[in-house]
Parts: sequence; structure tokens; C-alpha cells
Amino acid sequence: MARKAKIVRKTKETDIQVEIDLDKKAGSRISTSIPFFDHMLELFAKHGFFQLMVKGKGDTHIDDHHLVEDMGICLGQALGKALGKKTGISRYGSACVPMDECLCRVDLDISGRPYLIYNVKYARRKIGGFDPALIKEFFKAFTDHSGITLHINLLYGNNSHHIIEAVFKAFARALRKAVNKNKNISGVLSTKGSIEKAR
Repeated sequence: MARKAKIVRKTKETDIQVEIDLDKKAGSRISTSIPFFDHMLELFAKHGFFQLMVKGKGDTHIDDHHLVEDMGICLGQALGKALGKKTGISRYGSACVPMDECLCRVDLDISGRPYLIYNVKYARRKIGGFDPALIKEFFKAFTDHSGITLHINLLYGNNSHHIIEAVFKAFARALRKAVNKNKNISGVLSTKGSIEKAR
């Protein structure tokens, strides 16, 4: 059974389509109208071995906040839908990724319980015109709507671009491990018998 999903979200602030295929590794196309954010989502797809189609626009003439946050909502919903009942998945994933002077560790649990720990600080406020503070908003929206427990810890680093790049690469690699099927797991990896997101 294909593990893929499409989410469409249209509000007065944003217009977004997100498609993810957990088992196709090529053919991603990303266009959010925010170049730096496009780059980060491209890294996520490449290093997580996901096929990701993203098309989005929004009221970026005011601020990038609504579009970045709503992208997190849509990606979280798409991932949750693509995983279905989460049968046979490894559930947990961890990755530690260096990017020049930075080192970032990401640990996650596809638990059905949304929770974000985000221990990341930036040396400068803007990368081009992009505000790094929005990355936390993206991951908060993602966890809330995917039902994933996500811990992102920057161990060290000072270049804001490198820091965010390490975050997305580590996130991608950790998520890939968690969504992989494990032949030793029948049903779901939980004593409760379910890891569905609470409604």
C-alpha cells in the first residue's frame, strides 16, 4: 500500500499544497515563494529520501510567519496521513549531523503525542530577509499536526545558515529512520496497540 498523501490548505493568509511520498526518493519540487525556506525543504527531501511536492504562497508582503507556520501544519498533516495506522514502522529515529562548525542532534518518536523541545539559538536575526525565529514556529506546527514528539538540540555552532541547515538535515535523517518499515515489527510498536494521534 502506497504511503503517500496530499494536503491542501487555503485561507485568507495562505494557499498551500503539500504532497509527500515516503517511499519514493526522487522528483521533489519545492516552491514556497521564500527562497531560503525552499532550500531547507529541499534539504529535508534529499536527506530524508522523501518525494516532496510543495507549492505555496501567502501574505509575505506583511511577513513570512503565516506561510512558514502553515507549511508546518500541512507537512505534519501530510505525514500523519501518509503513515496511516503506522503499522510496522520503526517509530523512533535519531540523527546527529555536522555542518561545518555546527553540530545538531534530533531525536523523535512517532508517538501520537505532539511535543517539541527546541534548544537552538542564532547568532544573527536575519538570513537575507528570512527570520530564523520562524523555524521554531514551523516545527511547532509540524509536531502539533503530525502527533510526533520531536527534540531538536543544537550542540554548538554560530553561523545561523549552517545551524538551520544542520537542523533540517538531522530532522530528515531521524524521520527517515522512524518511518522505515521493520520486518521484525508486526502491528504497531506499542504496548497499547495504537500510536494514533489523540483527537
